[in-house]
Amino acid sequence: MSESPYADLNRPPLHEQALRRALVRDDGLWRAIEVVAETGSTNVDLAAAARDGAPEGAVLVTEAQTAGRGRMGRSWSAPPRSGLMFSMLLRPAVPAARLGWAPLLTGVAVATAVRRMTARVEAGDFGEAHGDAAVDVRLKWPNDLLVGDRKLAGILAERIDDALVVGVGLNVGLRADELPVPTATSLAVEGAPLSDRAPLLRAILREFETWYREWTALDGDPESSGLRTAYKDLCATLGREVRVRMPGDRTLTGVATDVDVSGRLVVAGEPVSAGDVIHIRPAAP
Repeated sequence: MSESPYADLNRPPLHEQALRRALVRDDGLWRAIEVVAETGSTNVDLAAAARDGAPEGAVLVTEAQTAGRGRMGRSWSAPPRSGLMFSMLLRPAVPAARLGWAPLLTGVAVATAVRRMTARVEAGDFGEAHGDAAVDVRLKWPNDLLVGDRKLAGILAERIDDALVVGVGLNVGLRADELPVPTATSLAVEGAPLSDRAPLLRAILREFETWYREWTALDGDPESSGLRTAYKDLCATLGREVRVRMPGDRTLTGVATDVDVSGRLVVAGEPVSAGDVIHIRPAAP
């Protein structure tokens, strides 16, 4: 990446030391935060660190990613400093059967932070302040973030021995002509006034830490931690008619009615643990 990070003042660079001062604490989850100008994939880099025994709580952020991957092996790329592209190294002490909730937890944390950071705060009739999300971010099962039917962010979790690496790619400042596909969107396109990505990244990592601490303290239980309820409240897939392309060239079509205690999507009464979900008609008002 040859251009100066200050060439586009609408896309200021992230500052590693400032992020560390704000997020790394002796009693906190985050132990190390590194910002690099460019890399192939933050997930690949942190996976290598995990294999070398790196501790939980490492975060790797890149200003440009050249070989990012989403679900189903799809590529993920964006202009430098136009998005938040980062990965987190985790070592959750929860039963293996509950590890599938980690990417769903990430979706809840990212969506909640984005909604809070884009909230419009207005005075009510009696002077009290209230806020409504300027960007109505919802979750598409399992872990895409949508605004309407357009994708705002993707999450990719990979298990590395006894560790998890969870990557996030969030479109922040992309203009309409820079979107990779017509079905994508960005916070800028949606009208969110967030040119500085640092406050958003801090909000996401703090929200994630809150959820992660509660979830792991309760042995990964999605019920007692409130995670399942929070996910379902944000899930745009529920109540929709969907088509699920599953491994083995099998397709299931029906209404998505639930996300069960294992994190599986229930479609036409059948739990689905993996598949590519397509929303095929709008939700009923």
